[in-house]
Amino acid sequence: MADIRVGCQTYSWEMLGEGWTGTPDDILEAIAAAGYAGVEFAATMIGPYYDEPAAFAQALARHGLELAAFAYASPHGFTDPVHLDEEMAGAERALHFAAQFPRPLLALGGAASPNREDCAAKLDRACGFYSEVAHKGAAMGVDVVVHPHSHHGSLLESAEEYAHLLEATADSGLGFNPDTGHIVRGGQDLLSCLKAHAERIRHVHVKDARPDGSWAPLGGGVCDFPSMFDLLRGIDYEGWIVAEEESDLARADPAAAIRVNRAYLRSAGL
Repeated sequence: MADIRVGCQTYSWEMLGEGWTGTPDDILEAIAAAGYAGVEFAATMIGPYYDEPAAFAQALARHGLELAAFAYASPHGFTDPVHLDEEMAGAERALHFAAQFPRPLLALGGAASPNREDCAAKLDRACGFYSEVAHKGAAMGVDVVVHPHSHHGSLLESAEEYAHLLEATADSGLGFNPDTGHIVRGGQDLLSCLKAHAERIRHVHVKDARPDGSWAPLGGGVCDFPSMFDLLRGIDYEGWIVAEEESDLARADPAAAIRVNRAYLRSAGL
């Protein structure tokens, strides 16, 4: 995996909500200082750069970083027909932004709903949304992947739900963005999940979780990263490995938390 680049996600700052008062440049500085090669920036965190992609490209260059991916999610989880038009408009804006960068990739958040009533219909609605965005992305030269999560309201947690998602979108060109922590928190075996969908993996998040489901810095939980990295080597994976951190350490000091994760990944040969 010598050619695999290691990036960092911006959720460590996003999850702080109003507790974070810094700027996108502050985040770039922290990620570069920790030794990452790239950043996956969330649309909610991009700030004024959303309308100035050229200026953001300059900011990345100043910090020696690449845009590993651009992430777009919705609080409505792509399952409520009342919000689908605004969500599609948001996805199209995100596609146009991502398209301004080399090897553009848009990561879409997981399907979610306040409840699981009519779950199958909701999940199918999300699959339709993902497929449409993937087709739009292909027309613009942007690779589109889906990132299931295990936060409250997720409709994508079990092996059966992942399989349904990826089977329903198989003809769209949509890629799979597995997140190690969310996979195990959803009750799945990490390696079994990755093996089942290896052909669709185009972007990878590494995050760790303890047996009780609480988040941990990389290496502090149950995720078998050495075996996962061996699996990725075996399938000649050439995408990004993006570290994402939601532990208590990240809430206290995001910059310190991402340094810990970078050190762990170096110890694993990345």
